[in-house]
Amino acid sequence: MRFSENRKMICSGLAVMGAALVFLFWPLSREFNPQAGLSLRIYDANGVLLREVLNQRQELAYWAGLHQVAPEMKEAMIAAEDKRFYRHPGVDPLALTRSLIINLKHRRIVSGGSTITQQLVRQLYSLPRRWYVKPWEMALAVRMECQLSKSEILEQYLNRMPFANQIYGVETASRRYFNKPASQLSLSEACLLAGLPQAPSRYNPYRRLDLAQKRQRMVLQRLLASGRIDSSRYAMALSTSLHINEYRLNFHAPHFCQHLLNMLPAEYPKELHTTLDVPVQNLVEELVAGHLTTLRDQHVSQAAVLVVENAARRVKAYVGSADFFNADIHGQVDGVTSLRQPGSAIKPFTYGLALENGYTAASILADVQTFAPSAMGDFAVHNYDEKFHGPVRLRTALACSYNVPAVRLLESLGADLLLQRLHSAGIASLDRPAAFYGHGLTLGNGDITLLELTRAFTALANQGRYSDLVFLSDQQAQPFQPIFSAQIAWLLSDILSDAQARAPAFGWAGPLRLPFPCAAKTGTTKDFRDNWTIGYTQEYTVGVWVGNFDGTPMRRISGITGAAPLFRDVMLALHRRADPPPFARPAGLVETVICSRSGQLAGPDCPGHAVEYFLAGSEPRESCTVHRAFYFDRRNDQLADAHTPPAMRQRRILEVWPAEFAGWMAENNLAAPPEPLSPAIEERSHWLAVSFPDEGDVFRIDPVLKREFQTLMCTAIAPGHIHSMEWLVDGQLVATVPRPFNYQWPLARGKHRLAVQIHDRGTVRRSEEVEILVF
Repeated sequence: MRFSENRKMICSGLAVMGAALVFLFWPLSREFNPQAGLSLRIYDANGVLLREVLNQRQELAYWAGLHQVAPEMKEAMIAAEDKRFYRHPGVDPLALTRSLIINLKHRRIVSGGSTITQQLVRQLYSLPRRWYVKPWEMALAVRMECQLSKSEILEQYLNRMPFANQIYGVETASRRYFNKPASQLSLSEACLLAGLPQAPSRYNPYRRLDLAQKRQRMVLQRLLASGRIDSSRYAMALSTSLHINEYRLNFHAPHFCQHLLNMLPAEYPKELHTTLDVPVQNLVEELVAGHLTTLRDQHVSQAAVLVVENAARRVKAYVGSADFFNADIHGQVDGVTSLRQPGSAIKPFTYGLALENGYTAASILADVQTFAPSAMGDFAVHNYDEKFHGPVRLRTALACSYNVPAVRLLESLGADLLLQRLHSAGIASLDRPAAFYGHGLTLGNGDITLLELTRAFTALANQGRYSDLVFLSDQQAQPFQPIFSAQIAWLLSDILSDAQARAPAFGWAGPLRLPFPCAAKTGTTKDFRDNWTIGYTQEYTVGVWVGNFDGTPMRRISGITGAAPLFRDVMLALHRRADPPPFARPAGLVETVICSRSGQLAGPDCPGHAVEYFLAGSEPRESCTVHRAFYFDRRNDQLADAHTPPAMRQRRILEVWPAEFAGWMAENNLAAPPEPLSPAIEERSHWLAVSFPDEGDVFRIDPVLKREFQTLMCTAIAPGHIHSMEWLVDGQLVATVPRPFNYQWPLARGKHRLAVQIHDRGTVRRSEEVEILVF
């Protein structure tokens, strides 16, 4: 019986011992991994710290191996928190007894008696400071001592304890408070830091430096009492003045850093070395702030700028807003990645497609009244200046950013083709079918980002080759994908940098006139909510957006007046040391002298010549057919015939355009080529007629509106060779007008008869009268 009881006791004892051994030597959790819970540091290309990102527990924590910590720091921490650290198994009975006596004497908890190992356990497992948790804390401490060496425990402790201001670990504290690594801490500095973990908020150096220094002196006294330092070192440490580093928030390029954080995978390194250049970033930020000051009266509050180094596609500056911390202007919105309509800034891709499909830089495009179909019905296409410019060369149409030629081009090419090419250029935000955008796609009616459009222009700067942008210094650039040939990319660059071609719309001395070759394109939405300027040199591509994040319109601010001056300043700053080289012209292009008006080979009668570049094989073969010579009879200003004496013949050069330009020529009072009329045609009365008003029309005089504003626009038609016409009201001559023969007649009550007459080859011809009533 006794044997049986003894055996049970032995088995129970062995079971307890086994359980204890299993507990003590069960592998510790992954929390001991030095990489777990560390903060992220983001650096620029030159090693400048851009931002320190708190870990998931909202802590700032960096790791230093025990060999990277100054010996003074280790000694000071042991003296401050656990003087018998190297002599106990994780729990110090003497310290516990002492703290129990002190707490009973004061009738409250004054001292905890926890060892460094116990404090580490409490920090790792987030244990509360309660008496009933103490046994579990002690058990875990003993378990930790069984599996880790004293050096490993001390390293974990030094890197995981709080040092106030969301700072965890001695390395983080050393860099934040003294701007040096933990390996370089002096005795005085080490003792200050060693005193913080006991009560980080109470001893916060930024708030209560006096209390922190009082605690520092206590740590020094313990070191002296334990013999770890002598009196001379003690005196020197006491007399050493401390220079606490001023608290500075490392928050450079906030939108850039946030963009990187949004891109990070689940597993990422704790240090990111980026391509950003802080001096360039600071310079661009200053330019943005100064520029917006000049536009404040035009209700402009925001701007965004992206700068890319072309060769490696590296992002050098990324300004998402004028002021990240200004909530009044929604400063935390990122203008680089926000969706906005680009307006005309997207047009170069339409023209690039045109050059691929048979058009040349000299092709004549029609800038005349045009109605384009859309999902909501046909819409009238207007130019920014509300004028039509008739026949324009493709070079001029793109450089001057005329809307009508761009829409007519897309009508011939197809919106599907343009949408596919924009996708190839990395503009993925255009995620609706081509029919959704219609012909407005070339006018920038789809929402895209500044990042996407700048990246697409970087492809033009890289000989038509697209590759994604590079944000990290160790990031491998993607292989190039061609979106245009090198020849077409060069032609677009040449057009977009052509100040002479741009002059009719923007003038010679506008903000896009730079002292070096720079291709640029502006864009403005029709309601002035967004304006853009995107452009590039051989070295850099710069994208600029200006507007308001709340969507309110600006006051008549366009891309050329809003974004372009900022673009110019950024470009000048980037190339302040040396001008960039000109765009390198690739093989496969030929140079030809053309008529500057018709785009054909210059002929003897062409008044202006220009040098144009063509894809080899696409250069014009025919001499100018627009400028033609006509001979007039000096006596009657009619076409000369076989009976006109040589002395009376006068040679004139006139422009002969297709019929689609006839209305534009008439509206602009341009001479049309003469038409010899046969007798049969001359007898047809509809060649001379009042076209408005019509017979029997009735008009009413408004009794309220001032009479000088109540007029009737009368129109008429006449043979093509007629240049002036007389208007008659009630048989009386009231006006002589040139083509297009419009007459503004002041309304008068009563019945009236309107007619027109012309002087044609020595005779006077009059139209049929139109009778109207005015009351």
